[in-house]
Amino acid sequence: MHTSPGSDLTEAIAERVRAGGPLRLEGGGTRAFYGRPVQGEALSLAGHRGVVDYDPSELVITARCGTPVAEIEALLAGENQMLAFEPPVFGVAGTLGGAVATGMSGPRRPFVGPLRDYVLGARLMNPQGEVLRFGGTVFKNVAGFDAFRLMAGSLGCFGPILEVSLRVTPRPRVERALVFEMVGEAARTWVTGLMGRPLPLSGAFHDGARLHLRLSGGEAGVAATKAELGGEDEALETWDAIRHMTHPVFGAPVLWRVSLPPTGSAEGFATTAWDWAGGQRWLTADAVDPGVWERAAQLGGHATLFRGQAPNGEVFQPLAPGVFNLHRRVKAALDPAGIFNPSAMYGGL
Repeated sequence: MHTSPGSDLTEAIAERVRAGGPLRLEGGGTRAFYGRPVQGEALSLAGHRGVVDYDPSELVITARCGTPVAEIEALLAGENQMLAFEPPVFGVAGTLGGAVATGMSGPRRPFVGPLRDYVLGARLMNPQGEVLRFGGTVFKNVAGFDAFRLMAGSLGCFGPILEVSLRVTPRPRVERALVFEMVGEAARTWVTGLMGRPLPLSGAFHDGARLHLRLSGGEAGVAATKAELGGEDEALETWDAIRHMTHPVFGAPVLWRVSLPPTGSAEGFATTAWDWAGGQRWLTADAVDPGVWERAAQLGGHATLFRGQAPNGEVFQPLAPGVFNLHRRVKAALDPAGIFNPSAMYGGL
């Protein structure tokens, strides 16, 4: 199935790139809060939109970066398919390019894998205005280094992501949402045990007071699991609020996302809520405490200042020197002049 490609802005983008930088890449603007502030002339990619190719039988969709995620999901729903990694969409203007560049995955992540595992290929523009193609549109691609996976979470530092090919999945036949009155650590231990069994779990979120579980699968499996686990039924819309971060627990002025080993300790973190069966914890505060990064590292994890502004401008977990140098070498290979979204992730990158 081929749909209307929309207006092709590739040449217009190339002219802006050749004119020099730095350039601040923009899509729908819904994720502009995320990452370090970028100084540069705005380069809008929102007009570069449209589904390039979609064959439901192949379980692959290719679309331009400015295509709203909502449009892609509506198209997939018509074929009873979906984006399994459930990217959070912060408004109807949220684009595919923004979703890939921020690399955010939703509550299904521990059960189906992260966004980057669903990226099959990407087209990127370099500072010379040339379009580079990485990967393809097949599940198994052994031709060279999987550079296209680097686009997930890159915040556009390597260049404008013009086009992305994604693996899609069938929608589950049945979904059911359950809620339990259970304190956080007891709930995490219980869920960890459940994940060691072949149960149709697709979400495990604790809001600080109650545990929310989502079941997805065949009718018999979901019904049997519900009968075994108990709990109270709740509306599936709760999971839309969790996915898109409109749930009240995300409303604090300062919000940290702390990733820790699910079965490890969370000592020193009075987290408000957790997701990903305990692997992702949310810490709310009234002011930024830079000590969060050090405590996360000590526990074998990392932290991101999801909302708020640190005194030193940093947002992401500080990198070890060797890892930072590796990032810098990749940046130098793809964007040697530092034109695209300079310092969006780290200063000097």
